[in-house]
Amino acid sequence: MNADQGLFVPLILGILEGLTEFLPVSSTGHLLLAGHFFGLTQPTTFIVLIQLGAILAVITVYFSKLAMLLRDALTGKRYAWQFALSVILACLPAVVAGVLLRDFIQGDLWESALLICITLLAGGVILLLVDRMPLQPRYDDIYQFPWHLAVIIGLFQMLSLVPGVSRSGSTVVGGMLFGASKRAAAEFTFFIALPIMVGAFGYDLYKSRDLIDGSIALNVAVGFAAAFIVGALVVRYLLGFVSRYGFAPFAWWRIAVGGAGLVALLVLR
Repeated sequence: MNADQGLFVPLILGILEGLTEFLPVSSTGHLLLAGHFFGLTQPTTFIVLIQLGAILAVITVYFSKLAMLLRDALTGKRYAWQFALSVILACLPAVVAGVLLRDFIQGDLWESALLICITLLAGGVILLLVDRMPLQPRYDDIYQFPWHLAVIIGLFQMLSLVPGVSRSGSTVVGGMLFGASKRAAAEFTFFIALPIMVGAFGYDLYKSRDLIDGSIALNVAVGFAAAFIVGALVVRYLLGFVSRYGFAPFAWWRIAVGGAGLVALLVLR
């Protein structure tokens, strides 16, 4: 990120990261399209570091629940260990695939604005269809998810390695199709986001360690703060919004952004 861009760009990108990280709209897709169409460019190190703001947003909002789970696990309560196993099973597929395919994903795939627009559009259509399906939820308590449902959600999460697919979008669709209620699918996504995002943050930070210096410190601080504040607001109010309106508003947003992006690419050719 160039210094002459000032603090406006890191502020906007931080807001965009916090707003889209936990919504089923693809934060990576939005950030990459912002760079492609509007010149809001950023080094990979910036994106990696401001993700920590979104991670801390989840920890802040869910601190009491996380503390309760840890306490109950240490005192040997079965549900806490069962839930921990479900989270691990849901995270493993994406972790393995992410490590093996990192260079390809952040190289070839991240550079394709066309791919991102198509996945945003297609994902919006799929999310809209699933949201309107007359599904009969069998699991409304995330602490009682069976292990096979966690594995299925984890396999769906692998799809989110493709930019524009959305981690939360893929896990929500997978959860709903195999018996989770809308609210439970969204809440489970918050919990599996923590190990996935912490792992991705640590791994990318290690890989990019030689590229990090003090020249981007202020930009990172601004982006981090914006991602944390906006992310905390999203996490706090998303479940209530989903319970009332479902996922259709996010599906239409994806369709609008993906469609507009495709039109822009055709015009700019």
